[in-house]
Amino acid sequence: MNSTKIDPKFVSKSNPRVGLIALASDFMIEKDFINVIKDKDIDFFVNRIESYNPLTKENLIKMSEKVTEVTKDILPDQDLDCVVYGCTSGTIAAGHTSIEKKVKAAKPKADVTTPSTAAITALKKMKINKMCLFTPYSKKLNDEVLEYFKSEGFDITSNAYFDIESDLDIGKVDQNYLYEVLSNIDLNNADALFVSCTALPVLTIIDKLEKKLNTTVLSSNQALIWDTLVKINKNNSVRGFGKLFQIN
Repeated sequence: MNSTKIDPKFVSKSNPRVGLIALASDFMIEKDFINVIKDKDIDFFVNRIESYNPLTKENLIKMSEKVTEVTKDILPDQDLDCVVYGCTSGTIAAGHTSIEKKVKAAKPKADVTTPSTAAITALKKMKINKMCLFTPYSKKLNDEVLEYFKSEGFDITSNAYFDIESDLDIGKVDQNYLYEVLSNIDLNNADALFVSCTALPVLTIIDKLEKKLNTTVLSSNQALIWDTLVKINKNNSVRGFGKLFQIN
């Protein structure tokens, strides 16, 4: 038998690499990302971070302590173009600066985005000052998210919440019911509705909600995906997921 050594040929240029840190209990975030980016030249990698219930500020901060370790395990020793931390309330609890520092300890060259900072960027880009806030969280966590947006200079005209304490239960919310709730929400002269939480099944009903409410609708995953695509220069030709994707 002859055995022949053949020299390999390696790609000279790779697609943009996106690494997503998803909560271990999140049903939706990967599905939402794939729905939007499936036809784009993007290499998408996911690692999950241990999460703790009930959802409290203390547990969300505890979860963030493992960000560097989880980031490091997404293509070890390889660069990523963007690292996505997939938790809205978790970023607000731990602080974006802390999350970014932990990510860059593992992937120093990567851009970093989070749902809360992506939402702020999107709201400002769309010149939205007054918004209605909806969350699935407990009253205490809902109020902490509300105060965060107020501290960023936004006028919260109305607020509604589900009072769910477990991230696993948030992922089980019926989408048709969610649409009915959101389509009847009191906007109170808001310029937009923001729906918080990466685990809620809201992305694919945003277009329908915008038509029903005749206003801009933003969600955690929508803003997060939009900001990711902007950072890797791939935010083009996205249709069907709300007005946000029509701006650069």
